[in-house]
Amino acid sequence: MKQIYLDYAATTPVVKEVYDEMKDYFLKNYGNTSSLHILGQNADEKVEKVREKIKQKLNAKDHKVIFTSGGTESNNLAIKGLVYANKEKKHIIISKIEHDCILKTAKFLEKQGYEVTYLNVDKEGFIDLKQLEKSIKKETILVSIMHANNEIGTLQNLKEIGKICKEKKVLFHTDACQSFTKEKIDLEEFNIDLITINAHKIYGPKGIGALVIKNGIKLTPLLHGGGHEYGFRSGTLNVPAIIGFGKAIDVISKEDIKKMIDLRNYMIKEILKKIPTSKLNGPTENRLCNNLNFLFNYIEGESILLQLDMEGICISTGSACSSNTLETNHVANAIGIPKDKANGIIRISLGIETTKEETDIFIEKLIKIVKRLTDMSPLTK
Repeated sequence: MKQIYLDYAATTPVVKEVYDEMKDYFLKNYGNTSSLHILGQNADEKVEKVREKIKQKLNAKDHKVIFTSGGTESNNLAIKGLVYANKEKKHIIISKIEHDCILKTAKFLEKQGYEVTYLNVDKEGFIDLKQLEKSIKKETILVSIMHANNEIGTLQNLKEIGKICKEKKVLFHTDACQSFTKEKIDLEEFNIDLITINAHKIYGPKGIGALVIKNGIKLTPLLHGGGHEYGFRSGTLNVPAIIGFGKAIDVISKEDIKKMIDLRNYMIKEILKKIPTSKLNGPTENRLCNNLNFLFNYIEGESILLQLDMEGICISTGSACSSNTLETNHVANAIGIPKDKANGIIRISLGIETTKEETDIFIEKLIKIVKRLTDMSPLTK
């Protein structure tokens, strides 16, 4: 049975060119970047080239790149690090559809006396820019709005958000783990002060990410030690992963993005046409190139996932970071999906290697599975 992988929003495989680039830094060039000998200095030089490459990709002329263990750590450092270092202001603003690591950080801070405003989103997942503007006050230190939602693919207007933050003189952070290298992100043009990115969504290794921060911003480190990464993140650098991260930046091409958009649009059209009980969640425009999210009435997304898995097809019922819980999906709640229907959601995410043949097989299997489960459902009786 051929396996068809359609869960690239959860993680991507490390492609051969990235793996090949990393190998040498496990076996030969294994120096610690803090060491003064030739092996250490060679490693440090290569890491600095990756740091500069990230800055160029993001047009981050006035920013520092801090390497972390991934998106979760970067988001925690951005928010906790900022509020702990600037205790005179105790108000932050986020949206109701942020990644769990942002939402749970916000809840953690609320217990410590910080105030958090949770912005509403419309049925397609977009924040209300007027509500954002009205929510900013003297005590506001940070606005944190993710670029591309990991579940429904909504692409927020970073330029307009950044403009409002600049006018109101508050800092702007965005979690761009899903959109980095797939969408244009210009830190200067969009007035982004802090941005979170990682490697394993772009065909690089797991366990490596970065927080890119504007020069002059004060952060209290989460990890104390030898003072690595400008004093913001102590710990010996994961050199092989950083090398892989740098190589992964080049993997997704403009042609790949166009191909994924075309396949995404084809699948949306076919599923809506051939499965009457289906509904697309999220926007039809301003949507991440590889994201599809569907609700199916009367049946559970987990049942669809398990039956597709038996057919050799991998998808998700939502964010892989939180799908092992039985809680109702917070994104579904925020866009107005009733709780009794929220369990009928699946997420499909495409990759650069996804083919039309694979999508056709998936759609064919999905139609049969949905029909079988719908016929069995007591809700249709």
